[in-house]
Amino acid sequence: MAFCRNCGKEVNDTDKFCPYCGVDMTAEATPKAEPKIDVNKIMDTPEVEVDAQDASDNKIMAVLAYIGILVLIPILAAPKSPFARYHSNQGLVLWITEIICGVVGGIISEIPVLGGLISFALSIATLALTIIGIVNAVNGKAKELPVIGKFKILK
Repeated sequence: MAFCRNCGKEVNDTDKFCPYCGVDMTAEATPKAEPKIDVNKIMDTPEVEVDAQDASDNKIMAVLAYIGILVLIPILAAPKSPFARYHSNQGLVLWITEIICGVVGGIISEIPVLGGLISFALSIATLALTIIGIVNAVNGKAKELPVIGKFKILK
């Protein structure tokens, strides 16, 4: 199995030219390219256009939005910033999700073994969403969180 050094798609070892982009596969041997992976296709979550200055000015507010009850700080302190407001909405939805998962996890943790595993999985899932949200905020992106990002509470 080989990969085209130009487009990264899988080709047969016997191909003289890449069937996808037409590059000469017999040219001087180069290290085999790994297939290109588009992370946006994997995550499949839309990104909202943001004002670079607004994002730069309100990154701290956006990060605070993902830390539990601290979501109230950007809601109250930066109500006119679209960037902070976007992340405040995402953080508020995440906080409500964490509360629901905590209640559900507490109830099902009474089930021996399976309940504890499900409760642990819910905790890991909300932690992962928190990290994704903080990374997006720090990078100045307004990108929906997987699974829960479509819910809008704040306008």
